[in-house]
Amino acid sequence: MSFELFKPTLWSQRYINNTDKRLVFKNVVDTSWVIQGAKAMKINEIGDITISDYTSTGVVFQDVPDAQKVFDVDQKKDFAFQIKDVDKAQMNVSVMDGAMKKAAFAMGDTIDQFISAKYTEAGIKNATNLGSAATGLNLYANMMPDLVTYMMRYLSEADAHERPWCVAPPWFMQLIGYGIYTYGAKQFDSPGSLDKQFTGAFPFMGFDFYESNNVTVDATNTEYAIMFGTRDAIGLAMQLEEIEAVRLENYFSDGIKGLNIYGAKVIRPDHLGVVYANFTGLTT
Repeated sequence: MSFELFKPTLWSQRYINNTDKRLVFKNVVDTSWVIQGAKAMKINEIGDITISDYTSTGVVFQDVPDAQKVFDVDQKKDFAFQIKDVDKAQMNVSVMDGAMKKAAFAMGDTIDQFISAKYTEAGIKNATNLGSAATGLNLYANMMPDLVTYMMRYLSEADAHERPWCVAPPWFMQLIGYGIYTYGAKQFDSPGSLDKQFTGAFPFMGFDFYESNNVTVDATNTEYAIMFGTRDAIGLAMQLEEIEAVRLENYFSDGIKGLNIYGAKVIRPDHLGVVYANFTGLTT
């Protein structure tokens, strides 16, 4: 048996590391959830603190209520692939890492698409300034500062004061980049990184923008639902439940299979917004 020295911890770590690198939406959601059975639980959540008028009779201490939240971890996805010799692959870091990268890339895409679909639960919507599912905004580069100020305004009005984020398609990032070069970088948070590729957070007008091809688009492939918000808006819980090696009876090779479980829920819809828009052109 060629996988008698199989070390699941090594393969799991490679998979987890590569999945973390692939996931875009994980950068903008709350991942401090603990999976217990088929549920994700926020153990350290507490309720609101009441502010009272002070009187000479003394201070009344509030019994802080337990505000623990729970949501289902109901997504189960597996991956399985052949490999000629598990033990040899395990000794060769590049082979093992290459295999896990491919599995992680596919899984990351699936999880990102799942989270992206949560735009329907966004509480911040404005047909005039953010577009609507029926009529999206026709965006040009010179319109981006105005749009972002509306996004920031609506979050501020909802008392969402954490650093805001937005996950946008490549064309949206192109409009921001073109606008910066053409109209100036006054709104740009970090001018020194202006020439960097859009990988990781791209700071612009108080937002952290992330680029993704998994932003939900309509059937005509033109109207996009672009989410923005603060980290507390969406909760995500996931874990690699199992990974193991098996001998494939009908092949001269081994197999690696893994099971990933996850779930996501909009916790604060009032801290989550959506822009409905399409790419119209660089200039009007």
